Amino acid sequence: MDNKKEAARKKSLGELGELYAIKTLVDAEYDKIRNLNDVNMNEAFADIYCEKAGKSFVISVKARNKYQKDGKLNSLYNLGTNAYEKARRTAEKYKAEPYWMAIQFDENSYSVYMGSLESLNGANGIPVKKCEEGLIGEILVHNRRHYFDFDYYNNK
Repeated sequence: MDNKKEAARKKSLGELGELYAIKTLVDAEYDKIRNLNDVNMNEAFADIYCEKAGKSFVISVKARNKYQKDGKLNSLYNLGTNAYEKARRTAEKYKAEPYWMAIQFDENSYSVYMGSLESLNGANGIPVKKCEEGLIGEILVHNRRHYFDFDYYNNK
């Protein structure tokens, strides 16, 4: 039963992350924002399609707790198996550039980082510490207060 609860918690955190990703893109004035899971559940690599300034993007959203169970920073968000190949196929399908978005939640706030897949130089994970320091990607939201009960999403 505990495994089912943990799987449900992680799935719910991922869905929450996608909602916050869409809100962040709206706030950053992106257009034609579309949750690709509404069209094709589990699209390879990407969760969201959007456009801005004549460019199209497919974005893989990774939402995680800021801290691990041991209290250390959750510093690397894995992109998954064969991420670059999946990103290439999906980018071709939508005629878009592959991007990632890392959403970091803690008890009272969240941060959102975004960058091109190319900016990771072949790495299979998003180095969130470097994102926080402004070394990789762009900081779209930094430690903004959220207003939901985070207790369910905490690492236990």
